[in-house]
This record gives sequence, C-alpha cells and structure tokens, in this order.
Amino acid sequence: MPLTLYVATPSVLHRLHPVTKLGLLVAFIVASFMVDRPLLLLPLAATVGGLLVVAGGLPNVRRLRVMFLLVFFFTLFVWTLFYQSVLVPTYAGFLFGLSTAIRLATFLAAGILFLSTTRVEEVAYALGRLGLPYTIGFTLTLAFRLVPVFFDAALSVVQAQRCRGLEFGRGGVVARLRRFVPIIVPVLIGALRRADRMAMALELRGFNSGRPRTTYLRARAGPADALAGTLALATAAVYVGLWAAGIGTLTAHP
Repeated sequence: MPLTLYVATPSVLHRLHPVTKLGLLVAFIVASFMVDRPLLLLPLAATVGGLLVVAGGLPNVRRLRVMFLLVFFFTLFVWTLFYQSVLVPTYAGFLFGLSTAIRLATFLAAGILFLSTTRVEEVAYALGRLGLPYTIGFTLTLAFRLVPVFFDAALSVVQAQRCRGLEFGRGGVVARLRRFVPIIVPVLIGALRRADRMAMALELRGFNSGRPRTTYLRARAGPADALAGTLALATAAVYVGLWAAGIGTLTAHP
C-alpha cells in the first residue's frame, strides 16, 4: 500500500505549474466558503470529482472513503439536530447540515486532488515562487515528508509485535488500548531519533546559512496554466459575487 497520495499519472493536471495547482486549491476553498445552498455547492463538488477522475486520484478517495462517509453523515446529523440549539430535527437544519457536509467533502476532495497531482518538492517550490521564505516552506511541507515515514515505522512495529504473539483484536476496549503501548513507545523514540538526525543533516547542509537557496525544479507556465488560472479566478469571482448579492446564503430560520 503506498504511503503517499501522489499518483504518478501523465495527466494534464500533473503537468500544470505548481503555483497554478496551488491557486486551483485556493479557488475551490474560497468558492466553497461563499455559499450555503446545497444546489450551489454541488457544481463545485462535481467539478472536483471530475478532476479527480482525470488525475487518476480515485484510488486515494477509495482509501479514505471511511473518512469521507464519517465526516459527511456526522456533519449532516449534528446540524440537523442542533441547528436551533434544540434536539428537534428541522428542515432548515437539514439544509444547512447538507451544505456543510458537501462543503467539507469538497475541501477533502480538493486537498486529495492537490496531493494526488503535486509532489512534496513541487509544493515547496510553489510556496517559494510565491515569495514565502524557504525555511517556512520547508517547515510546512515537512509534515508531508514525515507522516509517511512515521506510518511506515508504525506498520513495522505492529508486524514485529504480532510476530512476538501480541494480538490486538482480543479483549475489551481498555485491553486493546493497552496493547498499543508497545507500539507507541518505539514509534515515539524513533521519531525523536529521526528528528535529531534530521537537525544534524540540515545543519551540515547549511540550512540556516542565510544564503539564497537553489532548487533543481524549473517549472514553466504554459497555455494550460493560463486557462486553468483563468477558470479558477472566474469560479472564485462568481461565487464571491453570489455571496455579495446574498443569493447563496440560507436564512437563519425556516
């Protein structure tokens, strides 16, 4: 099972400039924030879903399908009951819960689309091209680098403990949680060792030297980037216009 979400597919989205892909992500997020009506959010969700198909990111959606289902139905259920601060389901609460669930699902899908088409190095490159200092960009992208490493280490510890006879599925909830202690401790100790080694490696490479950083990436924007950027700006502008006109806002009470 791959530990990263990047999908090495030669699609049009993969060939876009990293800054363009980052702009598309921001445009989808901004547009989703502007409206509350489910019928206006559905086109955004459908667009992100179609782009996931083009980019070959559907396997990532299937990997995270449990998270999508939990977020969607739990959000819908909670807002339907507590929209008016009482435990009484209302139609207005259902509409607001449905719009919030679609919005959160769109956020998740847009993030998966971005990570499916953009490598970690390209994310750091895009942040640098936007004027962000290298140290900040490196820190922001460090999570994408370390989470797969820690996850791989946790899987190795789990397999080693199972070979030693540790069974995680037996007993009650408390007993199962106690069995995860032999996993958490080695993973945390390994994380501290990796952090120390990474700090020494960064110092040896002059990470904090103050000199301008160089990169091997030399991405160039083309006609596809101009078209994608124009569509992203137009989408965000349309939804901002709907918000300014008050068209996409739900009333507070039915």
